[in-house]
Amino acid sequence: MTFDCIVIGAGASGLFCSVQLGRIGKRVLLIEHTDSCGKKLAITGKGRCNVTNDCDAQTVMNNIPRNPRFMFSALDAFAPQDTKSFFEELGVRLKTERGNRVFPVSDSAKEIVNALVKAAKQSGVRTLFDEAEKLIIKDGAVKGVVCRTGEYLADNVVVATGGRSYPKTGSTGDGYRFAKQAGHTVTAITPSLCPVVTAEHEECASAMGLSLKNCTLSLFEQGKKKPLFSELGEMLFTHFGLSGPLVLSASAHITAPDTKEYRLVIDLKPALSEKQLDERILRDFAEFENREFQNSLGRLLPAKLIPIIVERTGIEPSKRVNQITREERAVLVRTLKQLGYSVLRLRPVDEAIITRGGVKVSEIDPKTMQSKLCKGLCFIGEVLDVDAYTGGFNLQIAFSTAYICAVGMK
Repeated sequence: MTFDCIVIGAGASGLFCSVQLGRIGKRVLLIEHTDSCGKKLAITGKGRCNVTNDCDAQTVMNNIPRNPRFMFSALDAFAPQDTKSFFEELGVRLKTERGNRVFPVSDSAKEIVNALVKAAKQSGVRTLFDEAEKLIIKDGAVKGVVCRTGEYLADNVVVATGGRSYPKTGSTGDGYRFAKQAGHTVTAITPSLCPVVTAEHEECASAMGLSLKNCTLSLFEQGKKKPLFSELGEMLFTHFGLSGPLVLSASAHITAPDTKEYRLVIDLKPALSEKQLDERILRDFAEFENREFQNSLGRLLPAKLIPIIVERTGIEPSKRVNQITREERAVLVRTLKQLGYSVLRLRPVDEAIITRGGVKVSEIDPKTMQSKLCKGLCFIGEVLDVDAYTGGFNLQIAFSTAYICAVGMK
């Protein structure tokens, strides 16, 4: 069978691109190798789907640590406000939460998936649930796709297969195989936006489930004074180490934990200077002067964190606070402002929200997402070597690359 375009992968970018192609009159075949569309999209944002960030294009680029310039044309053509308008026109009511994160009012990612699937059908897109095995390439141009059920022909093929995170949802890395078949370079595939295993995992396990809000997390590489990442927000203690939004964003900068040494440093009281924090501690100690040190920190810290801080300071837990010296107080202040954890490794790629690495962007035309090596072949979304922090930025990358691909197709 012959089509104008074949899109491989019915995730966020593939569905969106198919809708756009169908709307401009293209005969589109959307191939999905699982039994339903949008499986990964349906679980994003803990099932709520952070569809974009309510910001301008430059802010999106500022939140892309690798290859942000590649996204200039795509974001210029389709910015976050366009994403909001698109879904609202489909009948999805949206809301903006802290950090300018945009969610459906229903708090249901499935509403986003259903809206895209419905729009694809209305645009005349044909969906085929089958395994795409290889591309058909002749004389340097793509001519179609070989599936288990047969060959499907088209002069335009869009690879929208995602990365390798959450493989149970269908992100099994097939796109990298297609890219290599066409002669493309695929950069190293590693996890990103991923929880971190720390050397102090037993200590973290003792505080498992504790969520810190309004703390500052900084990531340092050994030998460098300036942090690679530093941001105010939320994080979480787990049985293996650290997780939560701040840790996931910091992980985007951990490029080689097996060869480089990284340290995560938490400022538990970022609103207070060391002097102000010392004064606060003095006031608490004055009120609880006869209490033991281990029982004097209840107003300052969550209960699960107190034993950790007490042990880190080296101050005798049973020591009365009226006997604690200025030097010991200084140690306490430093501990609260610089609670450090050594990074052992990132959790496996199948636990990562997204994949770092992918099709080398210098081999892709940023104004059309078309391959510079194989005529008619395009790559969009997570399969590309572009990834961003949490906050809706990665889905915006998916939508923007999908849009500029569709409108640029001959």
